Amino acid sequence: MFGEFLNIIFKSIKLDKSLYSDNKNFGEASIYFAGLIMILDGMAGAVAANTVIKTAVAMSGLTAILTWFVWAVFIFVIGVKLFPDKQTKVSFKKVLTAVGFAHAPGLLRFFAITPDLMIPIIFFTQFWIFAALIISTKQILNLKSNFKSFGIVFLSFLIIAFLSISFVMSRMDSMPINHI
Repeated sequence: MFGEFLNIIFKSIKLDKSLYSDNKNFGEASIYFAGLIMILDGMAGAVAANTVIKTAVAMSGLTAILTWFVWAVFIFVIGVKLFPDKQTKVSFKKVLTAVGFAHAPGLLRFFAITPDLMIPIIFFTQFWIFAALIISTKQILNLKSNFKSFGIVFLSFLIIAFLSISFVMSRMDSMPINHI
């Protein structure tokens, strides 16, 4: 079981598309493996951020679960419901699992143990995750085009970024800021 989990992590980190096309990687335990990857990814991000600012590691793990679900919903809606290819037939659970697997490169954030390493490692792993999401989306949605897969992931990212920024900005008025 642990060997299977490590195999999924290594295939994701290697950007191995067979991870997403082999149905044996989407068995009963796959959703739990994906969830664990997401929790560890969130915790790794918090550990990396703790080199500069104090971050609640447990809260980051829980936030990663929410992020996982949001990414999967947008990729599913955009890729399966709005812009599917003719052969796109996939369950939400498979999309959710694939999105979790694609976040395995984020585990490398545990290596950002000094402030000098934090920004480059977080930046690099975020692009790595983005690449893994493009590969996973193409494979699980049976898309013919890398460009379409990129578009689905990028549009999902833009929507998430817009919603995140809107949420933060809406909270700015309620923050106790000293006006000089």
